Amino acid sequence: MKNILVTGCAGFIGSNFVPFFLEKYEEYHVINLDLLTYAGDLQNLKECENNPNYTFIQGDICNRELVESLFEKYDINGVIHFAAESHVDNSIKNPGVFVETNVNGTFTLIDVAYKYWMQKPFTYKEKYQECRFHHISTDEVYGTLGETGLFTEETPYAPNSPYSASKASSDMIVRSYLHTYGMNTVITNCSNNYGPKQHDEKLIPTIIRKALANENIPIYGDGKNIRDWLYVLDHCKGIDLVYHSGLKGEVYNIGGRNEKNNNDIANKICELLDELNPQEKSYKDLIAYVEDRAGHDRRYAIDATKIENELGWKADENFESGIVKTIQWYLDKYEMY
Repeated sequence: MKNILVTGCAGFIGSNFVPFFLEKYEEYHVINLDLLTYAGDLQNLKECENNPNYTFIQGDICNRELVESLFEKYDINGVIHFAAESHVDNSIKNPGVFVETNVNGTFTLIDVAYKYWMQKPFTYKEKYQECRFHHISTDEVYGTLGETGLFTEETPYAPNSPYSASKASSDMIVRSYLHTYGMNTVITNCSNNYGPKQHDEKLIPTIIRKALANENIPIYGDGKNIRDWLYVLDHCKGIDLVYHSGLKGEVYNIGGRNEKNNNDIANKICELLDELNPQEKSYKDLIAYVEDRAGHDRRYAIDATKIENELGWKADENFESGIVKTIQWYLDKYEMY
């Protein structure tokens, strides 16, 4: 049995990853460390509760004593690090929490792993030769794009919010443990995820929730900010591939090749809701523009060529198929479908 520590998996992406991973691999014992802040919900992992290969621990990745005890107790031989404060609006209001969790938490995790797995720099203990630290990051570390071009793994970092700055910092910490200590690390930077189990405050759940409540659907600025949208299960499959087959020290960008602006997203969701849960008026009538977010990046888009060509990954969902699955999941959640 391989014991793998995953962090923050009561949140959106992690709670999609754990059931997928447990179903695919019977030889793994997954230990999930999550503080259960506002973004974490154990209901997201209901289907894993009785799985003998799954263990949940409530705790803080910044708590070094706790992290060390988990490595000792479970003899951890791999880490996939999801845990992060990730809501940009919250980072603008309270940046200190983001620095603490995303920077200090990542440092604590990787430093404990280094000391547990390695005798000294560039020398793994005999039993831990295959141990790997996989850090989950974001395309927001690259800053913003003009009307053309894509983020690649060589794009210089230029974070524009306290959130993206904290994620860029955590990426650099992981990079430093690769180059200074010879640790087996990989980093994945993903585009905007969507799908089941996403926190209500994010754009797509907000549009669905507000529409169904017959409330104004708030869209920042002119609604022309563009993101590359990636269905969460496609992201999970990419993480799995990189963790098992990615080359040591490499960075892999995972993107959906689904560029949409916020107006497109809101209109598409409203059109589908008009079909699936019709009311007298179109849900589009509820769209309302609000003051733009501070430091709102105009466009993100990822070039996923490297992971496609080198590891054979491809997204199974396009936006049209993925958004239907997402809306149906939320309609079920709100018991309206």
